[in-house]
Amino acid sequence: MASSRLARVAESPTIRIANIANKLKHDGIDVISFSLGEPDFDTPKHISDAACKALYSGETHYSPSPGIKPLREAIAKKLQTENNLDLDASNVMVTPGAKQAIFEIMMSVLDDGDEAILFDPAWVSYEPCIKFAGANPKWVPTDPENGFLPYDIGDHITDKTRLIVVNSPCNPTGGVFGKDKLKEIADLAIDHNLLVLSDEIYEKILYDEKHLSIGAMEGMQDRTITVNGFSKSYAMTGWRLGYVAAHEKFIHDFQKIQSHSVSSATTFAQYGAIEALEGDQQPVEDMVAEFRKRRDVLVDGLNDIGIHCSRPKGAFYTFADVSEYGNGEEIAEKLLSDAHVAATPGSAFGPSGNNFVRLSYAISQERIREALERIENCLL
Repeated sequence: MASSRLARVAESPTIRIANIANKLKHDGIDVISFSLGEPDFDTPKHISDAACKALYSGETHYSPSPGIKPLREAIAKKLQTENNLDLDASNVMVTPGAKQAIFEIMMSVLDDGDEAILFDPAWVSYEPCIKFAGANPKWVPTDPENGFLPYDIGDHITDKTRLIVVNSPCNPTGGVFGKDKLKEIADLAIDHNLLVLSDEIYEKILYDEKHLSIGAMEGMQDRTITVNGFSKSYAMTGWRLGYVAAHEKFIHDFQKIQSHSVSSATTFAQYGAIEALEGDQQPVEDMVAEFRKRRDVLVDGLNDIGIHCSRPKGAFYTFADVSEYGNGEEIAEKLLSDAHVAATPGSAFGPSGNNFVRLSYAISQERIREALERIENCLL
């Protein structure tokens, strides 16, 4: 019998769609999948070489639970120079993926009955992590016509609110929070004595904007918990390496959970992460340039078909309004069954997503164009 804790959450919709698509592929059907948020690029060779060197040099034993010191120092230096965060290695913990960091944060800072603010739509795993901690999500609306930026945030803060979750660039919308919006959120956090979880995993996948970290704003240093990792920017999804940066009191609490659960991140993989931060950044720039081209092909093509889709400013997703043809669940099912194109229903990301589907353009331009033809033939 499943625990009541497990009954609070459903399986990941993105994984469910990907599994269905993979089964169709296994049956010999040519499926074009826009479902998973995974760069289709290989990890840059100099990063893999560094990990292999560490592996063959005997770095195969337990790592310290918060991560090896050279990596924590490299992360701290990166956060100081790129994000203007005032911290050092003692403020950093390495985790087996950024998702693990988010889980540990929710379990550490939320109590039964607390509320955590999510901007609707939001990444699928925030809500389950909140519910696992015994807390409740509080959904704040966003404006699709204004980059999916949240509004009336203060109206949703109650005496039970403990945490605001910020994800910029955003999964699933590709929205990016500018200085004014971050300042609004920071002011609310300070006025109401709230914590902010800032998920910055897509920070390097930006097209026309400059990334800003809310933790660098005045008064936010000790109340911001910054999460990042290597999966997206460095095409290292399978490496399972993330990190969290915060005041030492939070790091101490997170480490309690990590030490009694996953113990630590893989030791030799952490040496690859050092090289990712300190080595050649050209592969990142090349990947982002290609994502930009794919974004434009997909967005222009969807709008030509009659599927309204704004141009994302970051990440590698479009959140497309399919209401002209049906709701998101219906269209996702139709595209998969009739066109063999896998998309994720927008309802997976929050109450406002019923008329949307999310498409990840982490596939080649050629396959995007082929998918657009299939979509058009299916819907028109």
